[in-house]
Amino acid sequence: TVGPRWSFFFLAVLAITGLALPLMAFINRRFPSTPPVNTGVILREAIWVGIYFPTLAWLQIGRVLIPSLALLLAVGLILIELLLRLRERSQWKP
Repeated sequence: TVGPRWSFFFLAVLAITGLALPLMAFINRRFPSTPPVNTGVILREAIWVGIYFPTLAWLQIGRVLIPSLALLLAVGLILIELLLRLRERSQWKP
């Protein structure tokens, strides 16, 4: 049925985002950047991770998930984040 399936995806995004949040905060503190990241960037990165894994589950339900597709999706999300960070870096003024 539709209701439990969509609630699964919604709760999976929330759970994985919550689990990824400390990891993203640790990675950004361990490898500092210029300009320093704020909490919005850390939250956005955790949300990317939170969206990635339920998307993989959705693709697996339809039996279309293959390793190359999972890798391509991960590379695409990382590229989007890198481009967003590049845009933020170009607008930064010390």
